[in-house]
Amino acid sequence: MTEPTTEPTTGPPIRLLIADDHPIVRDGLSSMFAAAPGFEVLGQATDGAAAVRLAEELRPDVILMDLRMPGMDGLTAITELARRGVTARVLVLTTYDTDTHVLPAIEAGATGYLLKDSPREELLRGARAAARGESVLSPAVAARLMNRVKTPAPQLLSQRELEVLQLMAAGNTNRETAARLFITEATVKSHLLNIYAKLGVNDRAAAVAEAFNRGLLVPRAPGHP
Repeated sequence: MTEPTTEPTTGPPIRLLIADDHPIVRDGLSSMFAAAPGFEVLGQATDGAAAVRLAEELRPDVILMDLRMPGMDGLTAITELARRGVTARVLVLTTYDTDTHVLPAIEAGATGYLLKDSPREELLRGARAAARGESVLSPAVAARLMNRVKTPAPQLLSQRELEVLQLMAAGNTNRETAARLFITEATVKSHLLNIYAKLGVNDRAAAVAEAFNRGLLVPRAPGHP
């Protein structure tokens, strides 16, 4: 006798908000969850800004959040939801499983991270677990995180190297950076060479981009120095 593939449901349904910029994906997820016992789809959002607005308006239990969306992306939306104190659990549902996507999403406050090609039952279980506040990771993402834990972390930048990079990212020249930090231009160049080596890049533009990618630098809000 085959065991049922769905978990027993009791109590009120899990209220969902689906955020994805592709209509076919949104409609497919909506249909799937609406047909599954124990779920209620409250609405759909086409980008991060709409997801934040609808989350405050509809108060879902779980938000299925894509990462790559026009305008406000999923990562920014997750951060904004946390800042506004929205209590909905965010379950990232995306096609990307690289460190540069997984870790920032989890650090921003996502409860779980699943891939769009996950089997139907895995998506249903993931949404139920997220609603309970449990961490949810697809096998591929879990394996990637385990490998990262086992692998020694790359050498981080020193405080002085980070200061140099921050000034460079703000558009300062070597001379201006030296003056700001009360060091010589030769010392600035030496720090830059160390930064390039540690980040695995060959020039300052690539260093700044890689630093943002790794979360070593944070974009400044407009109007902030």
